[in-house]
Amino acid sequence: MTHYDLVIIGTGSGNTIVNRRFADWKVAIVERGTFGGTCLNVGCIPTKMFVHTADLAATPSISSRYGVDEELIGVRWPEVRDRIFDRIDPIAASGSEYRHHHADNANITVYDGTGRFTGTKELTVDGKDGRTSVITADRYVLAAGSRPIIPFIPGLEETGYHTSNTIMRLEKLPRRLGIIGSGFVAAEFAHIFSSYGVDVTLIARSDLLLRHEDADIAKRFTELARGKYDVRLDHETIGVARNDDGSILIRTLYPDGADKIEVDELLIAVGRTPNSDVLDLDATGVEVDHEGRVVVDEYQQTTVDGIYALGDVTTPHQLKHVANHEARVVKHNLLNPTDRIEADHRFVPHAVFSSPQIASVGLTEEEARERGIEYVVGRENYADIAYGWAMEDTSGFAKILADPKSGQIIGCHIIGPQASSVIQPVIQAMSFGLDAYSMARNQYWIHPAMSELIENALLHLELRPKG
Repeated sequence: MTHYDLVIIGTGSGNTIVNRRFADWKVAIVERGTFGGTCLNVGCIPTKMFVHTADLAATPSISSRYGVDEELIGVRWPEVRDRIFDRIDPIAASGSEYRHHHADNANITVYDGTGRFTGTKELTVDGKDGRTSVITADRYVLAAGSRPIIPFIPGLEETGYHTSNTIMRLEKLPRRLGIIGSGFVAAEFAHIFSSYGVDVTLIARSDLLLRHEDADIAKRFTELARGKYDVRLDHETIGVARNDDGSILIRTLYPDGADKIEVDELLIAVGRTPNSDVLDLDATGVEVDHEGRVVVDEYQQTTVDGIYALGDVTTPHQLKHVANHEARVVKHNLLNPTDRIEADHRFVPHAVFSSPQIASVGLTEEEARERGIEYVVGRENYADIAYGWAMEDTSGFAKILADPKSGQIIGCHIIGPQASSVIQPVIQAMSFGLDAYSMARNQYWIHPAMSELIENALLHLELRPKG
């Protein structure tokens, strides 16, 4: 049994914690999957590289509105796929090599295997090489991430399916793709594959896509999605089976009866679940909530002193930028146990990189009403700004919610081109307490830039005079 000062489980954002300031610590890093975690290998980075390529492939479908006639001649899927992973796979490999063998990491031992607690601050690691190691530590960081949820659907295991972990490495593009799910993963892959010319059928149990977004945003996105690919709303999948010709039959129930859908590949995209269940946390006394998330306090510490947690294993915000923030907090608190800092989850933004893009921060209008919070709304359409004229965008818009008396922004929701970038000034204003009136009027806004969308939405807010 080997004792360490610190053990980190997971090499996504958890891997960013240990730097030269830990040179005099004896550290162990445990990784059961591919070095680098979800974002690098199967999440944000490769998916957005596919999205960019899909955006290019989709351009001919709208170019004629500008008087430019374009045609999509073809998509060379193996080249698209290999360009992306030929860049990503070496990064993962070099990260592993660096931690395993570089002189900078002489104080670090990497365990390639699955760790599970077998006692108070005692971890047993079943190595990929077949060896088992038992280690202990004064401090732990749980950064084990999450994995795709696989719902119970009769015939699913026998038929076979893909998740976001595997769909990007297909050998060839299917002619028809079925996607079960209605969230951001489903929306992004529907855009990717439909832009490549695949016949996409998106099967949603709910009556809206992206139903956790502001209702106006979700309704507009659903409307636009139904014009691009086959969207089956209110469909409950009750079974799948493999046909004799190798295709997949999906059976669903919906309010008007039963439905059958035939596809060549099937993607399950119904959400992600924390990997807390593989850690046997009860053995060390760490609590989880009813959804399996590790319970932490404002310092990211669990219910056991000296054991911290970050990222998807603990937060409902399954976002890389949240995990990175929490990793910075945990790093500081490990190094400064008498001067700890708190994590800031007040204004967590997110984006959906589908077509059109969606970005959001703060409260939706529905949440504000449910909480009894007084608010006013400022709204601006892309079609009403000069850059929107250039793009001929008639469907996108921004809406900003603010306190009518203080002018403080409480939410912002955008659907349209580059929404993930356009929203950033609002995130900054909310984070630093800049009121909407001052934000709109006390700085220059470049004309005719896309940021005028935000300027004009702010100007449309009916704020009460101060004092």
